[in-house]
Amino acid sequence: MPQLTHFNESGEAHMVDVGNKAITDRVAVTEGYIEMQADTLRLIAEGGHKKGDVLAIARIAGIMAAKKTADLIPLCHPLPISHVSVDFQIETERQRIRCQCTVKTTGQTGVEMEALTATQIALLTIYDMCKAVDRGMVIQSVQLLEKAGGKSGHWQR
Repeated sequence: MPQLTHFNESGEAHMVDVGNKAITDRVAVTEGYIEMQADTLRLIAEGGHKKGDVLAIARIAGIMAAKKTADLIPLCHPLPISHVSVDFQIETERQRIRCQCTVKTTGQTGVEMEALTATQIALLTIYDMCKAVDRGMVIQSVQLLEKAGGKSGHWQR
């Protein structure tokens, strides 16, 4: 059975030593959704929100979040991120917005946490900007879709 890597032999939390790991190109792709009322979705899609372009602001928030992940999650390594993309698809028939994030680096550890953090923060930003008109929005299904690089190789959902 695989062991949890953030605990030492004594059961104490510690940062994993990645110093001896190979430097490889690494990528992680994540997704998540925010469901909302049809009127809220229409307001976002038409750019009619008085606070501005909701998705543009959420995109910037997601990018910033990826860069700050090590400041938010205690045992994450600070990484030199080479690329972050935050993309949105409005799914009118399901009354939701899909957020997909891709994060890349060349290093000794992966960027799954950075991509997951970017997705969460982008979706939370949409919630924050629209909560005055729709407090019932639901963020859901935030998950890793794919990761590549490193000793464990390629993984895909």
